[in-house]
Amino acid sequence: MSEMMKGVSKQAPGYDQMEFIDLPVPEATEDKVLIKVAYTGICGSDIHTFKGEYKNPTTPVVLGHEFSGQVVAVGDKVAKVKVGDRVTSETTFTVCNECDYCKEKQYNLCPNRKGIGTQQNGSMANYVLAREESIHLLPDGLSYEGAAMSEPLACCVHAMYQKSRLELQDKIIIMGPGPIGLFLLQIAKDIGAFVIMTGITKDAHRLELAKKMGADVIVDTMKEDLTQVVEAVTDGYGVDKVYDASGALPAVNASLPLMRKQGVFVQVGLFRDKMNELDLETIIQREIEYVGSRSQNPYDWPIAIHLLAKGAIHIDEMITKKYPLEEWRTAFDKVMEGNEIKVMIESNPDEF
Repeated sequence: MSEMMKGVSKQAPGYDQMEFIDLPVPEATEDKVLIKVAYTGICGSDIHTFKGEYKNPTTPVVLGHEFSGQVVAVGDKVAKVKVGDRVTSETTFTVCNECDYCKEKQYNLCPNRKGIGTQQNGSMANYVLAREESIHLLPDGLSYEGAAMSEPLACCVHAMYQKSRLELQDKIIIMGPGPIGLFLLQIAKDIGAFVIMTGITKDAHRLELAKKMGADVIVDTMKEDLTQVVEAVTDGYGVDKVYDASGALPAVNASLPLMRKQGVFVQVGLFRDKMNELDLETIIQREIEYVGSRSQNPYDWPIAIHLLAKGAIHIDEMITKKYPLEEWRTAFDKVMEGNEIKVMIESNPDEF
């Protein structure tokens, strides 16, 4: 199959180094599934890769790991997935299958894992290859646009259900009203928790959207006193849990003293620097559990797809722009301007 396709490729390390290239359509052999891509969401990590700030990608590589599409070919070892299926896929492409983490299907922790869009060509192309074990079928009522948000939503499910046990009666802070913060908010409101959403002045429109999506209180930390808000709603005890989606150290340190003793802090956002000055004294004195949350694994996906299918996620409000594949650079520029929530790339715009 020497058919050719287009793809958005990070050609070399450093700033930009991106090209719109011709490459062969991959072949579905063994346990692999070939997907004609409908939509790909641009992720914060794609922007970090564009800027040359992310060490993870192996170059050259086609970017894109939040996607949906239709199966067009399957390898001879594929048993459950068939041509014509509407699907999304986990980002795991290869793992060692031998380490302790693989044995538990915690593929996000396998030291030899290769991911779609980072070490293996991703979905910012007409077609993408995935392994059968990573494929999830879409419920009938779930749109391709909605399904392309399964991956970031699964990362949030991982933080809220696997790395912490979010409870109905919890009062929580979510920091950073970007796409991840807004997904965390919608999961929390689906269960019924009380949510304080924080941001800074330039996040005003995102905080307003958070209010529409059910945030109980929104706080611009540059204009309002978060301490007063938390004390008022928690009788001075502090919030039960904090989820940081900002990766902003001042926000993290401001929230630690506002936590209930023995509360759980979940770090979802990535920091720019490896080493950071954290308020460790407060973590010790308040007996706070500080938890890292990395990506997602197979246990998170059915929950994410269920939340999307049942309407718990405001799909239309989350997607603010769509661009055809050849206008990928405009799409990236729009994300970098910082006014959009989720920007989608349409790989085969006339066919879905």
